Amino acid sequence: MPLYRPSLSRVDAKETKRYAGLSKTDFDEAAIAEACEEALLLAEPRARWEMFEYDCETGCVASVPPFTMEGTVVRRHLAGAERVVFLAATVGEKIEEAISRHFDEGRYAHSVLLDAAATAAVEQVCDACEVMLRPQLAKEGFSMRWRFSPGYGDWDIHAQPELLRLTQAASIGVSLTESLMLCPRKSVTAVIGLVSGKAAASEHAPKGCASCEKLDCPSRKIEVEKE
Repeated sequence: MPLYRPSLSRVDAKETKRYAGLSKTDFDEAAIAEACEEALLLAEPRARWEMFEYDCETGCVASVPPFTMEGTVVRRHLAGAERVVFLAATVGEKIEEAISRHFDEGRYAHSVLLDAAATAAVEQVCDACEVMLRPQLAKEGFSMRWRFSPGYGDWDIHAQPELLRLTQAASIGVSLTESLMLCPRKSVTAVIGLVSGKAAASEHAPKGCASCEKLDCPSRKIEVEKE
């Protein structure tokens, strides 16, 4: 079960601003930079991943025991995939503790910005994992679809227990609450479809925000809104 500990050199300020719902507003850039710097200091990036054979006709993952992907959107997203990679990633609990502490101290704006920076940080951990995997999988003749997480489209969060089992996410400190929310909150689980040959990742459903019907989301990417 591969473990990956990427090194973050920075936390993306632009993405932090987007996750804070501030993409369309002028905001104190120094305050955003402060939150990004604190997130960088507190982050404990860790990820685990595992690859399985996949039957795209039945949605069955050849794990033990087998796991069937449920949901029209995720099955469509994985159309043509011969294997799948399940990924779990986190930036740990220290950031969450700091977010709560700042809020309790009345630093509400900073708490919100740090929360957004933590979200940006864990997404960067996932991105780094994909960058690490891509050349290895390319040598085996596979191209990667973009990662798809429970909660996207009609892929229900009730799939979370299986993703945590398949990735052994407990070994990096990731668990689930009774309401199936990830703990620490700044964690991600996802599936990545692997397609043989040189099929481009663009030859399927739109990526990220473009695949979501919630057009009024404050975190929606501006580039998508212009499409």
